[in-house]
Amino acid sequence: MQQTLPPGIERVLVTAEEIADANRRMAEAIARDYAGRSLVLIGVLKGALFVTADLARALAEVPGGPTDVQLDFIAVSSYGNAHRSSGEVRLTQDTTHAIEGRHVLIVEDIVDNGHTLHYLRAMLGNRQPASLRVAVLLDKPYHRAVDVPIDYVGLTCPDEFVVGYGLDYQERYRTLPYLAKLRPEVLPA
Repeated sequence: MQQTLPPGIERVLVTAEEIADANRRMAEAIARDYAGRSLVLIGVLKGALFVTADLARALAEVPGGPTDVQLDFIAVSSYGNAHRSSGEVRLTQDTTHAIEGRHVLIVEDIVDNGHTLHYLRAMLGNRQPASLRVAVLLDKPYHRAVDVPIDYVGLTCPDEFVVGYGLDYQERYRTLPYLAKLRPEVLPA
């Protein structure tokens, strides 16, 4: 059955089922690494809201994984209303709990140029967690400006500006259950 796409969407790049499979694969790897430990997932708002929630639920379904998974969120900005990152990252909302001595997993929707993740790893690393790793749904390595370690990768993102499943363009399209490419006329040149 042909799916009707919302205005502005050219085509689906990654289906909801492929996203769910990626989350399950990451959860299985994370569960092995954190078996018997408490883990704090720090989702990067707003984009990683869906992947953080789905990853936490997937972790709960893996036998022998972390004994306790807690959620926290942080918000940073590097895009504003643009579709390209400025490269300048600023904290707009901090975590609500201390992470000193805790095992922490930063959960990101996408890593593109690496600036945001570099900033977050440095900032959160200074808070002396027991461990600090990164899970990212989409790795987009084509324009990486900063080399950043990523411990768990769900999918490699096509070299396209993608929206859906938390990713937006000017606060639109976040709630799509899949990842999609925008029509060229939607994005400014």
